[in-house]
Amino acid sequence: MKWQVVVIHTNITLILTLSLLIWGSPFVAKIIRIPTPPVEIILGSLFAYIGFIEHNEYFNLIAVVGFLYLMFLAGMEVDLKRLAKSPKIVIQKSILFLVIMVSFSIISGLLFHLSIITIISMPLISIGLLASLTKTYGKEQPWIRLAFVAGILGEVISIAVLTIFDAASSTGINLELVIKIGYLVLFIISVYILYKVLRLTFWWFPEFKKILVPKFDTSDQDIRLAMALFFILIAVMLSLELELALGAFIAGVAISAFFHHEKKLEEKMSSLGFGFLVPLFFIHVGASFDLKSLAIEGVVSGALLITFLMLLSRIVASVVLKSISGLKDSLLIALSLSMPLTLLVAVATIGYETKLINLLSYYQLILASIFEILISMVIIKMLHSKRKNS
Repeated sequence: MKWQVVVIHTNITLILTLSLLIWGSPFVAKIIRIPTPPVEIILGSLFAYIGFIEHNEYFNLIAVVGFLYLMFLAGMEVDLKRLAKSPKIVIQKSILFLVIMVSFSIISGLLFHLSIITIISMPLISIGLLASLTKTYGKEQPWIRLAFVAGILGEVISIAVLTIFDAASSTGINLELVIKIGYLVLFIISVYILYKVLRLTFWWFPEFKKILVPKFDTSDQDIRLAMALFFILIAVMLSLELELALGAFIAGVAISAFFHHEKKLEEKMSSLGFGFLVPLFFIHVGASFDLKSLAIEGVVSGALLITFLMLLSRIVASVVLKSISGLKDSLLIALSLSMPLTLLVAVATIGYETKLINLLSYYQLILASIFEILISMVIIKMLHSKRKNS
């Protein structure tokens, strides 16, 4: 009976703490003048250290949903029509940016004798946090539009690498790994074929769109359709034992591709995400980092080295974008693509659970992912403020 009372008390404390953090984080962010996501991570870590946040299965589950929803929102920011119409020079420069970044990461990782897992982690790109930047600065910013082109290409490659890495770490390099890669390739081909079929269907029968998403809707059919697609693709990825983030991302891309004209739908989905689910994910990331680990020798210095190399790899690679975006915009693009928080945490977790890295390397990667957000978002804010003032 006493045990049940303790559990109930812990859950009540957790619920109240999370509620106050979700509500209060924007106020703290305004006071200290840094973006909200880093503030949520820092507060999550502090409150976990004090003892107000304790992990349980419900908090862990809703944090995973928050991460997947962030990937879903990132997918909704992708405009396939605009991407397809992007000048060849932009695509070519974006690919060159990725090649230089990966090459620099591998060479610098080998020079500093970093682990294979760390070297794999360094070139990862995630546009989840880029989606949150659009909320702050607006999606029509030229540097954000260019960042999405390179970011989408990098994201797809990164998720494919993560999927293969996850499969290889659990099954080893054998026939089962080849089968999983085959599933991934077939899934991507199937999605492409389905996209072409639906595009043709909507072209021949445009009224079908109005049936799926009515113009005058009293039952929120648009939200129901978006959430149904979100969970259906996650279920498909679960059944294929592939990376769930890819399914969530493609669900968002599908909504953007076929219902991009429904601006209210995008606003509704974004409000739900950034007002509730996404903050819970950021708080969970902060709470998952034990502040006591900062006292372990090599954690902070190692994390700073990884952060420096990851930022430098993107800044060096951004030189190729200078001719099409300008110096300041190319730097903003580099910084906006320097926050692969979700994928970095995923690789670190997989590496630690499969004993490919030790606890020290695990803490270094987690702390590096937090440092990158703090440094990148603060510098982006400074650069953007300077431009606004000038």
